[in-house]
Amino acid sequence: MKQVKNNIRRVCIFLCILFALLAAYGGYSITVNGNRWFSSGANTFVRSKKKDVIAGHILDRNGQVLAYNQQSQTAEGTKTTRLYHTDPLVRRAMVHVVGDSQGNVNNGVESFMASSLYGFQMSLVERFSCFFRGVQRTGDDVRLTLDSRLSAYASGLFPKGKAGALVVMNYKTGEMLAEISLPQYDPQNVTAQAKNDPQKPFYNRAVQGLYAPGSTFKIVTASSALENFTDAATRAWQCTGQLQVGDRFVTDAGTDMASGKIVSHGQLNLLRAFQVSCNNTFAQIALNLGDQKLKRTAENFGFNDNFLFRDVVVENSSYPRENRTEREIAWTGVGQSGLTATPLHMCMVASAVANDGVMMEPYTVMRTVSANGIMRTEAESRVYKTAMKPEAAQVLKGYMRTVVQSGTGTAAQIPGVQVCGKTGSAEVDTQENTNAWFVGFIDNDAHPYAISVVVEDAGGGGSVAAPIAKQVFQWMLNNGY
Repeated sequence: MKQVKNNIRRVCIFLCILFALLAAYGGYSITVNGNRWFSSGANTFVRSKKKDVIAGHILDRNGQVLAYNQQSQTAEGTKTTRLYHTDPLVRRAMVHVVGDSQGNVNNGVESFMASSLYGFQMSLVERFSCFFRGVQRTGDDVRLTLDSRLSAYASGLFPKGKAGALVVMNYKTGEMLAEISLPQYDPQNVTAQAKNDPQKPFYNRAVQGLYAPGSTFKIVTASSALENFTDAATRAWQCTGQLQVGDRFVTDAGTDMASGKIVSHGQLNLLRAFQVSCNNTFAQIALNLGDQKLKRTAENFGFNDNFLFRDVVVENSSYPRENRTEREIAWTGVGQSGLTATPLHMCMVASAVANDGVMMEPYTVMRTVSANGIMRTEAESRVYKTAMKPEAAQVLKGYMRTVVQSGTGTAAQIPGVQVCGKTGSAEVDTQENTNAWFVGFIDNDAHPYAISVVVEDAGGGGSVAAPIAKQVFQWMLNNGY
């Protein structure tokens, strides 16, 4: 009998532990995924309650109203219309962040922050107060970290007709100042043309676009070399312009094998290879490192992570796990093969270099405020992960500075300003031209801003994306950032 009681006690303890773990996991899931579940289009409860609440305003970091309500009297009663910024350029520039009343954009603030905008964060006291006073509930205002003027300006810098994305973030805090995607559309006038546009204007390329990062990934490859080779900075590499790996060749930009034109850099060290973006050298580095070491470094930078940020929903970047032949490993070191990354993630990669190896979590919501002016929530900066040692970050910072001073990124130079960066020209089989990339930052604690620019099917990163980054940084410096 005593043995039976002991067994029952053990089973009860075991079940209690299981229930405790289930409760803990439930709490964790609600904390991490609550907004994602709440804002889901499948949440019929939210849809049914929206008509009973006046939605709060959405504002940018400077107090510019990006979304608001207009009430009018009709024969059926009071009609509430959701309207957006009065300037159509601002409306279009901010549409992928803000969203629209029809829900065309996935995870825009209009849907992702519905729990705040539609008053679901109100206390019981506030709800009872509205009920007894006979007034309609009003949701919280949501103030963003983004600058609508900056976003409108940056949108106008892209080549006409080209799709792409741009992200600007504070690399010390993680707050995002710009998150734009092209093409854009007007949320106040959603046309049939926009809905049928093959370039998909509802698609937020800044956080959903999974691109081959091209030579911007050489930041990661160089970091892996610094981590794993004791002589990484001094080791000599030989670039012949045509590195044979298996039955194919790794070539450098400008090489035309058919005509016999070969671009080679001769003997060079890691700094010089980074400065001129030598594919041959970075392919050799990847092969010398081996797939596992390069993959480990990439994962330190967030590749293959399941990104679950507070208020930014972003697709996961990936380092390939299959078909890891020597040819694929070599091209991975160059930034091709099966690598994919979003513009936001590559901005985080550049930010980690700028911030002594520390990668901050990106966020777009500065605060939420009740209709009575009470602060409901206020964002705090959070470290996402440490990507590399501070010593390696300092070396890479110097490499990226050299790229802008005298390498492939000279078009990003600003007189008197330390701009660091890396260009990229990523090949895509279905396009005539490469995707043009630039990632970089201002190396100044008083102006801690990083940028990522990608322009699809546009050509070289140094000639197309770098000038956009320069003009964005220059505008920011001229406007008090």
